[in-house]
Order: sequence, then structure tokens, then C-alpha cells
Amino acid sequence: MERNLSKEIISWIKSILLAAAIAFICRQFLFSPVTVYGESMSPTFEDKNKIIVTKVSKIQHFDNVVFHAPDAEENYIKRVIGLPGDSVEVRDDVLYINGKKYKEPYLDENKKKVSPDVKLTGNFKLEELTGKSRVPAGCLFVMGDNRLNSSDSRRFGFIKTDSVIGEVVFRFLPFDELGKPE
Repeated sequence: MERNLSKEIISWIKSILLAAAIAFICRQFLFSPVTVYGESMSPTFEDKNKIIVTKVSKIQHFDNVVFHAPDAEENYIKRVIGLPGDSVEVRDDVLYINGKKYKEPYLDENKKKVSPDVKLTGNFKLEELTGKSRVPAGCLFVMGDNRLNSSDSRRFGFIKTDSVIGEVVFRFLPFDELGKPE
């Protein structure tokens, strides 16, 4: 009887250790929960939203990413605007990547909040901000959706791709906004 109890305890310990190892590997290399702080991505993400980032996706234009801030001891969440080799320009609140005009529907709500004579995103060319005409290899150009209140690449320059923690794939809090954010 005592021997069966010992086997049962050892079996439970092995199971718990295996589950802990799997959880650790998933969190370190695949997925990670993150809390959003601040309003720089409003209305897409609000302060205290809880999200999941994947660490294995290929970053593309307009993905929301979490990364180690180059100008602070914290993590930021921003939208990828420029990939390596891209030229980026904004004229009259219209985004141009490599000379092609892009719509930014995620900015519509914020554009409604400002008067018609105020530009949500000030005019700029990548070269004016960074001294480079294209996003360098191994870097990204990122901006917040709340363009009037966002510390982003317009202020601190490019971010290194290896500073990216992951791409946002799921919001789990608040519950009424559960799902993949756009």
C-alpha cells in the first residue's frame, strides 16, 4: 500500500514538472501575456488592456508589436509602419510607404476628435526625422495610433527588430473586446 502511494506521488510530481516545463517553454519562446500601459495606441488599445503576443510571427506592415523601448526602461506597443528598405512619408494626414498611398482606418476615430485644420500626423519624410531615406536593415519604423500623444519612431527613431518581444495576436481583457484587435 505504501509503495503504491509513493509511486502515485512520484507520478504527480513528474506530471507537475512536465506541465511547468511546457508552460515555461511556451512563455519564453512562443506566447507571452502583456499589459498595455498608456494611451498611445488609443482607441485600438486602452490603458490596462491585457493582450497575448506571439514571438514566432513574421512582422508585416501595420502589425501591432510590443518591444523594449529605446528611450525608457519599459515596453511599448506600437504599429509597424516601415519595414527594412521602406521609405516613409506623411503628407496632409496621408501615409505613403515607398511612394504608395495607404489608408489608415484605425485612425478614423481619432481624426474625428480634432478640428479639420489640425493634422493628426504632422507632415514628415523619413529622412527629415532620422537622416536616412529608408528604414535600415534590422530595424522598424513604428507609430502609435494616438498620433498626437505617442512617443514613437518620430521621436526616438528606428527600433531594432531584435527588441521586438512579439506581435499582438489576441486581447483577453476587457472581456467585451475579446479577440484579435485590428
